[in-house]
Amino acid sequence: MAHDDDEQQLLRLLHASLVAPSPPLQPHNDADDLTTLPLTYLDAIWVHFPPVERVFSYRLAPDADVAAIVSNLRNSLSRALHAFFPLAARLRPAPHRPDRHQLRYRPGDGVTFTVAEYDGAGIDDLATDEPREHASIAPLVPRLPEGGAVLAVQATLLRARRGLALGVTVHHAACDGAASTHFLHTWAALAAGAEAPRPPAVDRRAVIRDREDLHDMFTKARPAPSNGSADPRQLLATFALSRGQLQQVKDTVAGEAARRGVPPPRCTSIVAAFGFVWRCHHRATKAAPLSSSSDRAYFVFPMDLRPRLDPPVPATYLGNCVGPCFASAPRADLAGAGADGLFAACAAVAAAIDEAASGGESGLWNGCMERAAEAHCSDGPPLSAAGSPRFLVYGVDFGFGRPAKVDVVSVAKTAAISVAESRGGGGVEVGVSLLPDAMDCFRRCFADDIASLP
Repeated sequence: MAHDDDEQQLLRLLHASLVAPSPPLQPHNDADDLTTLPLTYLDAIWVHFPPVERVFSYRLAPDADVAAIVSNLRNSLSRALHAFFPLAARLRPAPHRPDRHQLRYRPGDGVTFTVAEYDGAGIDDLATDEPREHASIAPLVPRLPEGGAVLAVQATLLRARRGLALGVTVHHAACDGAASTHFLHTWAALAAGAEAPRPPAVDRRAVIRDREDLHDMFTKARPAPSNGSADPRQLLATFALSRGQLQQVKDTVAGEAARRGVPPPRCTSIVAAFGFVWRCHHRATKAAPLSSSSDRAYFVFPMDLRPRLDPPVPATYLGNCVGPCFASAPRADLAGAGADGLFAACAAVAAAIDEAASGGESGLWNGCMERAAEAHCSDGPPLSAAGSPRFLVYGVDFGFGRPAKVDVVSVAKTAAISVAESRGGGGVEVGVSLLPDAMDCFRRCFADDIASLP
């Protein structure tokens, strides 16, 4: 941890303030001056999970008015929070129901906005796809203040003030990735003077039909204990798959299906990306003899349920509306050479999506806890995924340009990969966090598999 402490010492805090919604909210309940949003069963899953941490890295022009940029970020954040006020609320147990939680907004609540300077990295250090030490990026991420805060923001001026890193930490119980990036696009539009997206739908009771049985089940379930920190040796790197390379993956999978005489799996771009990276990750991290008796590998990734619930949930819903997809394949098949391993991975990912999409709301959750327990018992936690190319994180422009790089820093703590649209357009980029030896192995596997594509 000494290395982390050294990096933290390079961070100088300049200012911190509590940013409240503007104009001020009118209380929904005049009796107690309180706005309350009970969590649904889809939120309850995430109450005890670690928060999601993103860092948006921007280049600044040599003559940029840094003070004006920071002031505008703070003022536009206040205006964005008027519509997204649940993100300024506090997560608390419900009165008389300690097994239930709610987001409660009171006048005076707000989001902590921190301004800092950092000498530990410049914009070029952050914008690279090459492996970087997690410890050098971690100081750019704000911690959620105690007391139930669900959002924190930190604007950090980088070395020589040639770049700005915007760290955003969100408690997953407050909202999912689609909702949090909807907020970020709204905030950015207000800062840039552009047309803002449609406002969010915030009334969870009117949008999500709660399921008491699932709420009870998810409340009792707890993730594996975590100390909330990453191994100080952990690295972060980004790997890009172009549109053409994704098409080559699809062609390889289709060709292998034809060779086997079986119907080809539905291999979309996200299936191709997940399958390709899952296989590389498995080979990089599972090369050692297994201590588990399980002969299967697992990959868990989210599915947006907004169009799949009955009635459908608005795309602008501010809350959680995702369910899990469980992909599973024999370890030997996943590690197979060439098209064999790629077919096994992509077929398993496609089958997981089909299974989750075909069963309806009830079918999605039947046996969910059993599948999760099976995946977690197979030689450690399964690989999981955060983010989506649909979030368009590289379009979050506050008026001084698009991000040079976006990192989901929290994957270093959660054994996950992150996915986003590629900066070049049409492809997918994947964030991976591994220890140095495993990262070297992953890079070799990734390069070899790219070279073997037809």
